[in-house]
Amino acid sequence: MTNEYQTKVTSFQSQEASMADPIRQSKIKEITDLENRIQDFQQTAQESISKKKEEIYAPILKKAEDAIVVLAKEKGYAYVFDTSLGATIYAQESDDMMDIVKKKLGITAAAPAPAVAPKK
Repeated sequence: MTNEYQTKVTSFQSQEASMADPIRQSKIKEITDLENRIQDFQQTAQESISKKKEEIYAPILKKAEDAIVVLAKEKGYAYVFDTSLGATIYAQESDDMMDIVKKKLGITAAAPAPAVAPKK
């Protein structure tokens, strides 16, 4: 498709000055349609590659993560971080401190905001 595109663009550029307006518009549309097909193909190919990569890596990553969780529990670790992703792989069950932090800050549960009627 890329070769076809380059050939059409080169041909169009060399003959554009001598083309009648309806033919010029037709050629422009033909080239634009080909550009769109190329872009669609590239996008579809990239999505297929990403999907296949995910299919291949998912079981490997799951196996590694499961091993990390088992080892973290065995060794008594509270947290295990994946520094390459900036993510927590394992964290001990712990208390949710949100309510006591809100209380300390003097934040109370706010009532839902009243609905505002639209202006007429």
